[in-house]
Formats: sequence, structure tokens, C-alpha cells
Amino acid sequence: MKLGNSPVVEVVLDIDCDLPPDFDLARSEDRFKKAFLSGYPKLRKPIIATHHLEMKAGTPTHASAELGVSAHQHVSEDEKQIVQVRREGFSFNRLAPYSGLDACLPEIERAWRLFVDLALPIQIRLIRLRYINLLQLPVLQGLPMQLSDYFVHSPLLPDKDTLSFLRFLDQRVALEKETGEVVEWVMASQGLEGDRLPVILDISSVSMNTRELNGWEQILGQIQSLRRLNNRVFLKSLTEKCLQLFHPLE
Repeated sequence: MKLGNSPVVEVVLDIDCDLPPDFDLARSEDRFKKAFLSGYPKLRKPIIATHHLEMKAGTPTHASAELGVSAHQHVSEDEKQIVQVRREGFSFNRLAPYSGLDACLPEIERAWRLFVDLALPIQIRLIRLRYINLLQLPVLQGLPMQLSDYFVHSPLLPDKDTLSFLRFLDQRVALEKETGEVVEWVMASQGLEGDRLPVILDISSVSMNTRELNGWEQILGQIQSLRRLNNRVFLKSLTEKCLQLFHPLE
């Protein structure tokens, strides 16, 4: 199904790798910056804090923290697209407006090949494809919200006569038996915004069957498999009434 008004606010593709023992994130920054400069002129370096707590009998507890760079993020001029070089591997982020994964795949392939040339990954450990959707559900003034109108398996109240939802968080994890892929989806409501109830539907599928993934065509096949799983969870989680909010195309 193609949607005229996609609810996707961000898509993230992670390819986690075993990198060479001598790979150094900080020392590689300039090489990656030069390689990605034409499409990603901006550079960000998220900082991560590692906390250490040392406890020994008869001595005071000693606490310390170490700051370090967790990745370097190469950001497009409009800040809608990001290539990340992480200690764990490679990531590609696409923010709204999102016109579909097919439109992103040529650039993902180009960025991945650059990453491989510079990082020299030894092997792929996992591939993760994540879709973050923002569903703006209409709320009629004076009437209770019927979540079952929009979700096939909606969150339930233990006593609907005396209780009404303020917020909800629903998380589920499943294994696809045929492929061995794992999919996790989270539904989380936010506060009412006028006549709309914003609900995040976060769907993430993971494959760790990556031992034979040596070339881009094999990686692409795995990405396509994860996309089919994500799309199936999306379509089977929402009612027809909900899907109509996003203007399905013929």
C-alpha cells in the first residue's frame, strides 16, 4: 500500500559490524568528513558519558565519569538526511518528508560503499530497519476516544466504566518463524493537541542472519525482507478507518 500522506517521521537503517581492532573513531573523522562532504556538509559529534563506580570494603566509594564521542554524524544541508559512523558500525537516517525506502536506497548504497572503503568492516553482525510513525488521530469533542476504531489490537482498560485513558504505552516483540527476524513495535500516546491525539507507532525489525552477507546485493535483499516485515506489522496493526487518514493511493 502506498500512502499519499505518509505518517513516517523518521526511518533508520543500522548495519552493525565488527570493525578492525585498530579502527579509531576520532582519528578517522577527517577521512570520513572528506568522503561525505559533497552530500553532507555538516558534522555533529554526539557525546556519551561512561560512568565508573569503584567500591572496596573499608574505603570510600569512588565515582568517576569519562566523556567520549559515540559517533560522527554527517548531516545534509537541509538536515533531513544523516549518515552516521559509529563504534558499532554504520547508520543512515531519513527524516520527513519521506517518499519511500526505494527513493533512499541508491544513496544508502553509495554511503555504505564509502563506509566499507574507509572502515574496512570484518563482518556484519546485524541489520536493523526502524520506522517511526506519528499518527494524528481525530478526537470528537465531548465523546470518549474509541481506540478500537484505529487499532486492531488496541490497549484496554480494566474498567472502562470508571476509567478513561490519559496516556498509554504498549510494547510487543515477536519472532517471524520463517526468516528468524525479530520485530518490535511500540505504541505510545502523547497529550491531546486540540482535536488530535498524537500516537507514536515505532516499528523496528532486526536480522542477525548475516554471516553470508558479503556484497551489497545480499545486504539489499535482507533490507527488503525487513521492510516487508515492518510493513506487514504496520498494516495489520491499524484498522481501515485509521489507514484512510493517510490517503491510500491506487
